[in-house]
Amino acid sequence: MNELEKLPNIGKTVAQQLEDVGVHTAQELADLGSRNAWLRIQANDPSACYNRLCALEGAIRGIRWHDLSADLKADLKEFYQSHKL
Repeated sequence: MNELEKLPNIGKTVAQQLEDVGVHTAQELADLGSRNAWLRIQANDPSACYNRLCALEGAIRGIRWHDLSADLKADLKEFYQSHKL
């Protein structure tokens, strides 16, 4: 298990996707931010979904993505809608 897999919401697949786009640590993910990390993942995997974006945000905050506030989820949804392929 790598460091990223220890974060909430991050399993082997998403951890590997993060590694593939140059994100190797929790700090690198936090510095990059969920939106930019998701955009990088989407460039390699056009099926990157809204739930993955929320998972990244939750991982940065140290919580399950289901526990993100409704306002934050709405903001992420708007970002996703404007950037999905």
